[in-house]
Parts: sequence; C-alpha cells; structure tokens
Amino acid sequence: MNEKKHLNLLGLAVRAGKCTVGEESIIKDIQKKRAKLVLIANDTGHQTKKKLIDKCSFYHIPYYLIEDRDTLSHAIGKVGRVAIAVLDQGFAKKMQSLLDESIRG
Repeated sequence: MNEKKHLNLLGLAVRAGKCTVGEESIIKDIQKKRAKLVLIANDTGHQTKKKLIDKCSFYHIPYYLIEDRDTLSHAIGKVGRVAIAVLDQGFAKKMQSLLDESIRG
C-alpha cells in the first residue's frame, strides 16, 4: 500500500536540491557528515555496495537497501542511479520512518 511513499518523498527531496547522486559525491558527503541518510539499490554491484555500507557504518550514517536501480532512478528522474544521499534532516527522518514502516509492514 504505502511502500512507494518513500520514493515519492525522495523525488521531492531531489527536486528541492537536498540530495547527492554519484558514488564519489555520496562518499564525500558521508565523510563530511552532510549525508543524513543513504539509500542503496538492491542490485548495486558488490564492491560499490560494500564501499557505501562500510562508509555509512564508519561515520554512523543510517542507510537502507531499497528497490532496484530502475525504481530508484525512476523516482529521482535520472537514469542508472544505484545510490542517493539525502542531505536534509527533515527529509531523512521522514523517509526513515516510512521505510521502517514498510519493513515492519
């Protein structure tokens, strides 16, 4: 029912300019503690996924493995994206609660 709410919110966050895409940019934002939440597509390559998860864990940034790259890319209106960092605390908090809700489902 509401499993797509986080994707709608993600689209809003992107349009509001509160997100970073691209592996290098995301890692920089994690290191600078600008990233409040990182979303990683389930079908991301092993190396990339591991690198992002390790960085998030080290810097205590919450992360979620979400739908596949096509779903993620479609939600943000870009092609071939495997991860996105949310830089706004408000968007990040709301997204986490929606994701936790859909996980508990």
